[in-house]
Amino acid sequence: MKQYLILFLISLTFFSCSSDNDELIKEVSAKIKFSQNWDSTTIEKSDLSNTKFTNKLGTKLTIEKLRYLVSKITLTNGSNEATVFDGYKLIDLSDSESLIHNSTLKISEGTYNLSMTFGFNNDDNYKVGGYQDLNSASWNVPDMLGGGYHYMQMEGKFLNKIIEQQGFAYHAIRAVDKTDPASLKFEDTFFTVDLGVISIKNNATIEIKMNVAEWFKNPNEWDLNELNSMLMPNFEAQKLMSANGKSGVFSLGPVTQ
Repeated sequence: MKQYLILFLISLTFFSCSSDNDELIKEVSAKIKFSQNWDSTTIEKSDLSNTKFTNKLGTKLTIEKLRYLVSKITLTNGSNEATVFDGYKLIDLSDSESLIHNSTLKISEGTYNLSMTFGFNNDDNYKVGGYQDLNSASWNVPDMLGGGYHYMQMEGKFLNKIIEQQGFAYHAIRAVDKTDPASLKFEDTFFTVDLGVISIKNNATIEIKMNVAEWFKNPNEWDLNELNSMLMPNFEAQKLMSANGKSGVFSLGPVTQ
């Protein structure tokens, strides 16, 4: 009798019942894998400072650093009920462990729409006390630019018009207009990415892909000869980055389960 009781309790642990039809619904876990590519060619840690890429304008470049932050990773079911993954994720191409986002959340098997926020929304960006781990990672934005945190840091070198290596720092933050330093004006440049519909039946690993080439081409063809550094205080450049980020940088990869 005791054995039957134990089996019954275990079943309650792993399954819940639909209130509508009493069908058993399995609870599963999901983790997110982040990958990077250049127009479908995978970018690995070993490519940093080594592999030359060519952007839409024909400019050759290498990437030395690529870090970006996403938050509000959300699975929304057909009843419009949202499950939000814990916290945020700072992805660093040079750190393989950062490419996986594990979660303790349990979700019911089923069909979901997957979305996330690139960067932080304003509430999270200016959280009182901030985030110790991001502070330690030098992810802060200086107070003179409004404070908060970076959304992305991409740095490298490109071959400029006079065929010389030149550095670039493509840093994305909340756009700030410093025309009047005493009265900063802001424009939101974080954005929500709708990654589409997925079906989860078992414990799953969901891949989210970043096509780095898209940051340089759509809808704004990025000329590194003109826009390569001091981009954080450049109000217009930040808006251009955000527009490019919204236009196909992120997409859904395979779901393994």
